[in-house]
Amino acid sequence: MFDLMTRHWWVLALRGAFAVLFGIVAWVWPGITVWALVLLFGAYALVDGAMALAHAIRGTTGGASRGWLGVSGAAGIVLGLLALLWPAATALVLLWLIGVWAIVTGVFEIVAAIALRREIRGEWFYALTGAISIVFGILLLAWPVSGALALVWLIGLASILFGAVMIGAAFRLRKLGEEAHRGERPYGAPSPRPH
Repeated sequence: MFDLMTRHWWVLALRGAFAVLFGIVAWVWPGITVWALVLLFGAYALVDGAMALAHAIRGTTGGASRGWLGVSGAAGIVLGLLALLWPAATALVLLWLIGVWAIVTGVFEIVAAIALRREIRGEWFYALTGAISIVFGILLLAWPVSGALALVWLIGLASILFGAVMIGAAFRLRKLGEEAHRGERPYGAPSPRPH
């Protein structure tokens, strides 16, 4: 699983870049309407879900993590399609959908980090993306934001943070993969025992 993730580190980086881009668009375009926000979020969730599902299908060996990533990707695709096909959703329904999606995605990210803890050190980067996503989802469900503008700013901030952490984790995986390829002991791997 470690080898596959280090070879496909760019998938995680691309997902993070889309999250940051989504967040920046939400901040730069603060007068966005709920309808436009639904479409923008739908496009983001669809792309992110498709990338996660493609990564799972490519064959992350390790059983559970491949399944979790596949479920997370499928959930993103379904949510993205619902948002694109149902653009007249109210702000409250959108808030609930985004909140639930963020919590589910965060749980899957943390599960993947736990699965990686024996293979790499510094898996907390991956777990941190999950924690940020869960906190964001809980805030959306517990704090009903009264205006679309506040919702846009909150979503933009969380998306930028989530994407930045995901990009950091991707480049960390790339570095670990390069070290392993050169024959160096991967960061976090146990040192050989003296004979």
